[in-house]
Amino acid sequence: MTDKEVQAPKIEFPQTDYPIKVICDTGVGHEAKVISIVSKHAEINLELTVERQSSTGKYTTTQLYILATDQDQLYNINSELRATGFVHMVL
Repeated sequence: MTDKEVQAPKIEFPQTDYPIKVICDTGVGHEAKVISIVSKHAEINLELTVERQSSTGKYTTTQLYILATDQDQLYNINSELRATGFVHMVL
């Protein structure tokens, strides 16, 4: 690897209140479905959960804070959310 190549930052686990932002189509029940999927993999701090709609109302962003335990956990959350068909991006 050369000096100009960028490496992803290393995350130290466990990480309390690790932010996950889920961007999906706006629809009834999507927030509950997102929370259900994420809660299968991680403990969620529901007090910090925030939902926002885009200015056009087409997309909804749900921001969650979880207890992140390892990289595989984050990969599994991302994979399952993306497989729903209504999630466009997980950050």
